[in-house]
Amino acid sequence: MQNFFSRSGTYVFTAAIFARILSFIASWIVLKLVSNDELGVVLFAYNIIIFLIPIGGFGLHQSLIRYGTLVKTNEEKNSLFVYVFKKGTTASLLLILLVIGVSFFINFKIENTFTYIVVLSFIILPTFLFEIIRAQFRLKHNNKAFAFTEFVHSLILLVSVVVLSYYFKEIGYAIALLITPLITSALFFKKLNIGFTSTIKLQIIDFSFWKYGFFASLSNVVTQLLFVIDIILIGYLLEDTAMITNYRYISLIPFSLLFLPRVFMATDFVAFTEKIFDKKYIKNYIKSYMILFFFISVLMVIFCWLFSKEILSILDPAFVKFTDTFLILMLGITGIFIFRGLFGNLLSSIGKSHVNYYISTFALLLNIASNYYLIPTYGILGAAITSSILMWVTGLLSAIVFYILYKKLLLKK
Repeated sequence: MQNFFSRSGTYVFTAAIFARILSFIASWIVLKLVSNDELGVVLFAYNIIIFLIPIGGFGLHQSLIRYGTLVKTNEEKNSLFVYVFKKGTTASLLLILLVIGVSFFINFKIENTFTYIVVLSFIILPTFLFEIIRAQFRLKHNNKAFAFTEFVHSLILLVSVVVLSYYFKEIGYAIALLITPLITSALFFKKLNIGFTSTIKLQIIDFSFWKYGFFASLSNVVTQLLFVIDIILIGYLLEDTAMITNYRYISLIPFSLLFLPRVFMATDFVAFTEKIFDKKYIKNYIKSYMILFFFISVLMVIFCWLFSKEILSILDPAFVKFTDTFLILMLGITGIFIFRGLFGNLLSSIGKSHVNYYISTFALLLNIASNYYLIPTYGILGAAITSSILMWVTGLLSAIVFYILYKKLLLKK
């Protein structure tokens, strides 16, 4: 914890808290301004795009943060950023064209889905730019600036959602989602002080550089899909946009709480990757992290169990009848709190991003198979049961595989 604070972890944590509050307010406001049916269409399309966002730039933002820790000078880090910026921008544009082209030939059951997919697909590029800007701040150990980007992003999202949803309803909400990362990236880009005219050739840019980013991005795509596949399958199997909205908002609080392990990983990833061969340091980090998040998980579950009805009624009194779904999701995210968030990132820090991809893909296949039975039988409760079990399964698998691979890595060293 002391190292977390010394690396400006308090700034990252505070910014994340404010960001989640502002994001929650924005989601609550749009729920009041846009009808459930129309909002459900936008959310359905947006959740399709969400799982493609991590593959923007073919995952080069992932390569930047990991391989950026391996170069020593600022000049090398800046040259790596320029390379990722140029290649990743081109790759993102190609991905947008591919999404639009493929969507044209799909007969979506929910009306206007294609229109919103086309509009929201353009989020891929500004989100990629936003992520590499944030990665560069982390590589320079400027966690204060990194934290500020998240706060500003959420503030812009709140303002744009309120204004555009009020005047243009569901299409305004879609536009707000699109322009938020674009405006935020424009505001912070100059603060990096990157010189595009002077670059040096780096030896680390080879096939493994691209391979790492590609598999890391695929892993994040599948991981994102694990969170949104419930929405997609609910829409496909139940054909009820109101139930899509219900599940989206019932899961809003549990999934929003996942920012806690992400804060620690965002703050500490560069630090523990630089010390990954220090067995004592890594062992102590794992121990302190797991103890902390075990107690956080226990307190969180007890609180939500005692006040679940009151929490859901804040969103909408109609959600109270889905209390069981809410509590099951809360139990599920504790698996990510204690295991998956930590060991998934440790696997990436030793260059095994492809292992995360294999674990996530295995979980995705189980998710689809299980939900095809549970959603028609139990509705959104079935989706919650599947997701919660898989959060724990993937977390435990990540821990087991990391210890095996880390032991082999130390033997080679």
